[in-house]
Amino acid sequence: MKSRRAVFSFLFLLVALVFLFAYPRMEKKSVCYYVNQGYVFGTYYNIRYSHTDSLHREIRECLSLFDGSLSTFNSESTISRINKNEQMSTDLWFEQMYETAHKVSILSNGAFDITVAPLVNAWGFGFKNKEQMTSERVDSLLQYVGYQTIALENHQLRKQHPQTMLDASAIAKGQSCDIVAQMLAAKGCENYLVDIGGEVVCKGVNDMGSAWKIAINKPYDDLMGTNHSIERVVASESICMATSGNYRQFYYDNGVRRSHTIDPRTGYPVQHNLLSATIIAPTCMEADALATACMVLGKDSAYALISGIEDTECLLIYTDERDSLKTITTPFFPQDFSEKK
Repeated sequence: MKSRRAVFSFLFLLVALVFLFAYPRMEKKSVCYYVNQGYVFGTYYNIRYSHTDSLHREIRECLSLFDGSLSTFNSESTISRINKNEQMSTDLWFEQMYETAHKVSILSNGAFDITVAPLVNAWGFGFKNKEQMTSERVDSLLQYVGYQTIALENHQLRKQHPQTMLDASAIAKGQSCDIVAQMLAAKGCENYLVDIGGEVVCKGVNDMGSAWKIAINKPYDDLMGTNHSIERVVASESICMATSGNYRQFYYDNGVRRSHTIDPRTGYPVQHNLLSATIIAPTCMEADALATACMVLGKDSAYALISGIEDTECLLIYTDERDSLKTITTPFFPQDFSEKK
C-alpha cells in the first residue's frame, strides 16, 4: 500500500513538473497609463487613462456608435433621420440628450434650444450651406424654432412643424465625454481624463500621481485655433467641465462680426461682451448645454443662471468698457493652478 502511494505521489509530482516547464507561467499584467488621440465629430480627442491594456479600440467603437445617434453630419444617424421626418424609434443616447436639453431650455428660458438648427444652418454654422440672411428670412425660420414645439412620447419625437430640425452639437460633445468616461470606468479604470474638443471629464490622478490639470484658454479671436494662451488652470481629481466661446467660429459680414452662437429667441448671432463661459456641472452633457446657454444670455444673466443651479459653477470671461479681458466666477469655482502669477 505504501509503495502504491509512493508511485502515485511520484506520478503527481512528475505531471506537475511537466506542466511547470512545458507552459510558461502567466505573469500578471502591470497597470500603466495610455494616451489615445484622434479626430471625431469635427474635432480632436485626447484620452488618458490607467489600465493593463490599451482600450483605444473600445473608445473608437464607443464614439462610432455615438456618431450613429447624434451626428447631424451622419445621414443615417438617429437625429438626421428625425430631421428628415422618418418614422423611427429614438435610441437611449438620443433620449438622454433630449431630456437634458429640455431641462436646460426651461432653466434658461429658451436661451438653449436644440431646435435652433434651421437658424444655425442659414447663418452658415451648421450642416447646410449659408443663406443670404435678411430680417424677413430670419422671421420665416423662427416659426420653426422653439423647444415647446417638440415632444418625446413613447420613443418617438413629435414635431408641430415638419420643417423643424434639431442640432445637438451644443450638448453632444459633453455627452460623448460622459459616455466614454462611463465605458472606461466599466473597464476598471480608476484614473482617466477624457477630452473631446475641449469638453472634459476626469477622475483620479495622472501618471505623476497628482490631480489632473485642465487649461482654460484666453478667448482671443483665433479662427485657425493656434492661440493657446491660458487664462486659468484647474486641478481636480473629479470634474465634468465644458467651455463655450465665440472666439474660434465667426466671420465678418459687411463689417459685422457674426459669431456661431445664435440666439434661438431672436434668430440672430449674439452680440455682447461675454467671450467665453466655462461650466462645471454634475455631468459634462449638462455643462456643455449650460455653457451655450450662458453665451446666449450674456454675462449678468449667465451668472444669475448658474448661481441658481445646485452643484454647478462657472467662470465667465468678458470685456469691460476699455475692451480689457475680465473674469468673474461663482464662489466655488476651483482656484487657479497656473504658474502665471
